[in-house]
Amino acid sequence: MANILHIAEKAAWVQATTSGFYAIDSLKSEGFIHCSKPGQVLRVAHERFAGRDDLVLLEIAENRVRVEIKYENCEGGTEQFPHLYGPLNVDGVIAVYEFAPDADGEFKLPIGIQVD
Repeated sequence: MANILHIAEKAAWVQATTSGFYAIDSLKSEGFIHCSKPGQVLRVAHERFAGRDDLVLLEIAENRVRVEIKYENCEGGTEQFPHLYGPLNVDGVIAVYEFAPDADGEFKLPIGIQVD
């Protein structure tokens, strides 16, 4: 199984580390937590998180996640994105990276993240 990625607010991640589970508003409003494959995450970051400097990138080992993961596109496109259907157990996260844009506003993949 591959690793997937999730862009998180630092404060929400810190809170999750004390409770043991990461659950954000999209879990209540949409029923899942949005994730990306490595080749998708930069596009998502630029489209949805431009200018934000309060983020971390969570690297998640699919085989350590305790909830169902579905690959789907809920917006009518053909590209499949991983979605977590329940709270993310923090021990499913194998790495946490600072994730802020550079001086030109560009997000970059952290060293060690391999694009499929």
